[in-house]
Amino acid sequence: MRVRVSVMLKDGVLDPQGKAIGHALHTLGFGNVGEVRAGRVIELELDEADPARARAQGDEMGRRLLANLVIETFTTEVVG
Repeated sequence: MRVRVSVMLKDGVLDPQGKAIGHALHTLGFGNVGEVRAGRVIELELDEADPARARAQGDEMGRRLLANLVIETFTTEVVG
């Protein structure tokens, strides 16, 4: 089973990478782009047949390792 964990900075946390991407997009002529936030996506292949258990394992991995809960949030989804 494949699980996707998406990690993003919390609102209010400065995001210099997002600012740099936003600036570059404006330079390339995409002037309609507002705030840009950058994050990361981790896909995990789990040896698990039950989607609920796979998601629970992804949540636990997010809490324990994949996200810094002081400054980041994460979401977990089963994708296959």
